[in-house]
Amino acid sequence: MSISTAHALLRVALPVPLRREFDYTCPLPLPAPGCRVSVPFGNRSLTALVLSHPDDSDVAIAKLKPITAIIDQIPILAEAELKLLAWATQYYLHAPGEVYFQALPTLLRKGETAAYRSSPYWHLLDEQAEVSTQAIKQQQALTLLRQGPLSSGELQIRGISGAILQALAKKQIIEKREQVPVPNDWRDTALIIAQDDKPRLTTEQALAVSVIQGANGFTPFLLEGITGSGKTEVYLQIMEAVLQAGLQVLVLVPEIGLTPQTIARFQQRFSLPISTLHSGMNERERLDAWLSCRDGSTAIVIGTRSALLTPFARLGLIIIDEEHDTSFKQQEGFRYHARDLALLRAHQLNIPIVLGSATPSFESLHNAASGKYQLLTLSQRPGTATVAEHVLLDSRHVQMHAGISPQLIELLGQDLAKGNQVMLFLNRRGYAPALLCHGCGWLADCERCDAHFTWHRSPSRLHCHHCDHQRPLPPACPQCGSQQLIGTGLGTEQVEQALTGLFPQYGIIRIDRDNTRRKGSFAQHLEGIRNGQYQILIGTQMLAKGHHFPDVTLVAMLDADGALFASDFRATERFAQLYIQVAGRAGRASKPGRVVLQTHQPEHALLQDLANQGYRHFANSALQERQAAMLPPFSFQALFRAQAPDANHVQSFLQQLVQQLQPQLPATVLCLGPLSAQMERKAGQYRYQLLLQANNRRELAGACRLALALIDTLVSARKVRWSLDIDPAELW
Repeated sequence: MSISTAHALLRVALPVPLRREFDYTCPLPLPAPGCRVSVPFGNRSLTALVLSHPDDSDVAIAKLKPITAIIDQIPILAEAELKLLAWATQYYLHAPGEVYFQALPTLLRKGETAAYRSSPYWHLLDEQAEVSTQAIKQQQALTLLRQGPLSSGELQIRGISGAILQALAKKQIIEKREQVPVPNDWRDTALIIAQDDKPRLTTEQALAVSVIQGANGFTPFLLEGITGSGKTEVYLQIMEAVLQAGLQVLVLVPEIGLTPQTIARFQQRFSLPISTLHSGMNERERLDAWLSCRDGSTAIVIGTRSALLTPFARLGLIIIDEEHDTSFKQQEGFRYHARDLALLRAHQLNIPIVLGSATPSFESLHNAASGKYQLLTLSQRPGTATVAEHVLLDSRHVQMHAGISPQLIELLGQDLAKGNQVMLFLNRRGYAPALLCHGCGWLADCERCDAHFTWHRSPSRLHCHHCDHQRPLPPACPQCGSQQLIGTGLGTEQVEQALTGLFPQYGIIRIDRDNTRRKGSFAQHLEGIRNGQYQILIGTQMLAKGHHFPDVTLVAMLDADGALFASDFRATERFAQLYIQVAGRAGRASKPGRVVLQTHQPEHALLQDLANQGYRHFANSALQERQAAMLPPFSFQALFRAQAPDANHVQSFLQQLVQQLQPQLPATVLCLGPLSAQMERKAGQYRYQLLLQANNRRELAGACRLALALIDTLVSARKVRWSLDIDPAELW
């Protein structure tokens, strides 16, 4: 049946978890691909993204519904972005609508106009205003506002709290006004570079800058530089030529906590518009930043994983800092890897891309060895900074004090007495990982997970870190009535308490997820560390990444033995990366540093290799083992995960899938499972998984498509929640 000449077909993506696109009719003239329209879907009205104008449809024309409204007259996503997202849909075998809408800020997903709106901005009333030299934060706020009005969110990500702003407002130095952001073309202004801030490059840095600047078109570079070797300075210098050419730069960082220091470093160098994109921004701030990227009115964009999907007017360079970090892999919904998609985007735009890390992922090292990436190495720290000394402390047969050995206590005291800072790393928050009855052996277990409650003392509670369930601390053992309830194991709160007793004369700061929940608090803690307010730093993984603390001379890892015997084949790689990252916080300036690792396994080959030979030697040995076992990156994996409140439903679903799938698979595709997750029950859900592995991506994709087709025919699939993860970063 032909369609009326006054109407035509639109193929659209809808934000629904269905692996298909949808056709609607639309009056002429048609909105272009990349525009949004409103469409009826069941009994709802949804925002849809136009993908194409097909000539025909698999559905009878008479059954197609008309759209209800055209939202955009001009595409909000250009052809380049649509092409990238179409490729991602095919590669990750995910629902198209969820992929395309991942690239849109929340307000655009809701159908709001893609335009700037007025929002409150802080304005400086007096350019010459001064505050007390003691009010360091107020001085920083004034310095930032002298460059132009900023929103509260923009100031908070730079470490300026609402209380600081209110204090300045009371002094009538600043005021808040409603303002519509005005896009400006920064290419019309001279690129101002603070020459005084440009340090002299080492030979290795200069070579890296020269090689990257000489790149023609798409070239992936792996910048492998030891911690403190000046990778950021290389980034800044290669950005300079790109910005002078009027092109934009995208810098991806793994976590929000790393953006303030990155912004500050870039602002010192470039007097150009800098935008941030991360989950800590409110919806309006995120949309305004997204629009400024698309319109080209921002020069540098610093963001976390999702910033990679933002449209750019003139993108000329992509930098991925800490490229090995697993935070670049989305673990829910559309499970993409920002590093891998960034490489594709750079290829499509024919621009260079730089992956930087002190501990490159095995995938990147393999790509460099095979010639896909150009490897650049920074093996020295600039200036008088030296590589830290590594010490393995045998913690066997010694009396520990809250997990700290007498030898380590002595070393801490020595460095503190010299006026230095020390850092202790423990990747377990809370006071103790479990609460035990000393009378009968009862353990406080979470009713919804195969896990113990973590005991927190401030505030006092039991907290499951897996499902977030919390309950009050029991006054006595519910099993025997004994009041002898004790903590087992070690957490950051316990370490903090012990060190407060051992070194009461020094300032102590603990940084973990529990005490950095308030917006801006993490930045405030970091500022306190840098200005010398704290001498003893205790932290989890969030303190280990990328931070520059020039006065930290001793870093200690308190408990790392668990990672040596984990079931995940990537566990040793992750531990090695974490160890080197933690070690990199020591001796970053002119003061020599020392890294101490407490262990019950001082002879372990991995620890000896890392301490004596370094990460690269360990990685080369581990890659040989991976190749012998044909594990990634020498093979490719896809993981089907399934969960339900009833374990039988999950097992039945995956077993039926295997029974029908395995006979149809080629011999080159391995089908492993179904296997229970390492923690089988989490948040009341029983979890199982099925792993597919092949030696090439095409065979793996074919096996996954076959499995998806079979799942559509299984009634048992309706009783479970299941997902497909291409290139999984971790097993359950």
